[in-house]
Amino acid sequence: MLCDLIIKNFAIVEQLQVNFSPGFNVLTGETGAGKSIIIDAVNLLLGGRARGEVIRTGTDEATVEAVFDIGPGTLLRQRLAEMGLENGSELLVRRIVARNGKNRIFVNGSAIPLAQLRELTPLLVNIYGQHEHQGLQRVDTHLPLLDSYAGCQAELAAYRSAFADKREVADKLQRLELAERERQQRLDMLSFQRQEIAAVDLKEGEDDALEQERLLLQHAGRLSEASNGGYQTLYAKTGAVCENVSSVAETLLQLQQIDPLLGELGESLKTALYSVEDVAMQLRDYAQKISFEPQRQQQVEDRLAQIKTLKRKYAPSVAELLEYLQRLDDELGDLRDIDGRRQELQQQLAAAELLLSDKGRLLSAKRSAAAIRLAQVVEQELADLAMRNTRFEVRLIPLETPAADGLEAGEFYLAANAGEAAQPLARIASGGELSRIMLALRRSIPAGDAVSTLIFDEVDAGIGGEAATAVGEKICRLGAGLQVLCVTHLPQVAAFAHHHFRVAKQQVEGRTRTELTPLLGEERVQEMARMLGGAQVTDRSLDHARELLGRSITAA
Repeated sequence: MLCDLIIKNFAIVEQLQVNFSPGFNVLTGETGAGKSIIIDAVNLLLGGRARGEVIRTGTDEATVEAVFDIGPGTLLRQRLAEMGLENGSELLVRRIVARNGKNRIFVNGSAIPLAQLRELTPLLVNIYGQHEHQGLQRVDTHLPLLDSYAGCQAELAAYRSAFADKREVADKLQRLELAERERQQRLDMLSFQRQEIAAVDLKEGEDDALEQERLLLQHAGRLSEASNGGYQTLYAKTGAVCENVSSVAETLLQLQQIDPLLGELGESLKTALYSVEDVAMQLRDYAQKISFEPQRQQQVEDRLAQIKTLKRKYAPSVAELLEYLQRLDDELGDLRDIDGRRQELQQQLAAAELLLSDKGRLLSAKRSAAAIRLAQVVEQELADLAMRNTRFEVRLIPLETPAADGLEAGEFYLAANAGEAAQPLARIASGGELSRIMLALRRSIPAGDAVSTLIFDEVDAGIGGEAATAVGEKICRLGAGLQVLCVTHLPQVAAFAHHHFRVAKQQVEGRTRTELTPLLGEERVQEMARMLGGAQVTDRSLDHARELLGRSITAA
């Protein structure tokens, strides 16, 4: 959901900040006040083309910034994580267009290229009108909308799983065929690699053990001196620590009948003496084990050099070298028994294709039935939106080969007038028609897509009267579960809004600027009266505005 929008130095907008809420948000104002400029700014934020002329005269750069609220577990969260971007409950997108042609984009404080922004924005906002991010002009959105209406998520998931399995087997078979063409050359190379690794007879963890042993051998002299010297000082030599501690302890114990405290101290020294003697014995044993064998040190160095060579050529660790050796054995086995492996894979591929065909037919049948129902429902919705003679079709075009999303492609077709042949919707509909068609679709398909913010521009083009009231009512009901922003000139549409904003131009110190003001109470009545009666607001237009607002609230 779009929470905050900040626009600076964009066209005639000097600085504008607005907080949008859930539900139906409407933007109204006189022609030329800047309503479309605000939508253009959002379009720029979504990855639209940046042109230098959008920068306000006298400034060097224009900035558009927005904060979106995103829920947990959404596809958007997943996409942000894949891109390595900060992933929280809020998403901050900022785009800066400079007069020198530089274009900077930031998502949650991280700079990203335009291509990455365009991967994210289809999951944020859909704009319906003559804009680059008009969803219906992307044919790839049509089939997912049909699937959402048909409720065939389970069938689609089963098909995609079968498609992935079939592709995996086909890839294995393709790699095997490639390997057969280069079989002997690859056999020779793999055999050499296997022999080179196997000849070293690696043991898991061996490199770590050898590194530790080398360290001990390199410092054997110091270790021997420290351990043997410690043993002598603590225990072996005349006047050793243990001898002196024992003497003091005996003296204290002999005096315990005079003062028991000295006896307790003597006992404590005896206990300490046992610990010191134990350390001394361990140092003696350690010193006896230390080896000064130069030959063994050379063996360790040679072995480590062997392992290092293999690591440099094949894998960074002994564990991975052993895994690579296993993969070599597996591939060599396949290459040496290529006919048997090919036959096995061909059988697996035939079974996978049969399963894919079965899952595809189930999915196609459900789509075909839903396409007829959807066309009827959308045509009824369009009739309410002053497009009574419009014919809407969902065409499913069989593919030559199965694709990741089914056995067919899907595209919406439209005949706007009786007697005309239906044409691809993405090519023939005007901005206003596209807005109303999308409104009809979203009304017909409650689940829609993953986008929770919809912007309707030009939805009121060429309509009025009852049709305008129907548009307002339908958008209002759509806003019950989504966030909707709508630019309109029609009071019948604006009356149904949950939140009303007025866009107006002002002159300040000889410069024109656009401002956006939230309207409540009597201010909203005044704006509605202006929309009903023009510049001259009369008592009659005010009463009409109040009546229209009252009826709309009751109807919604």
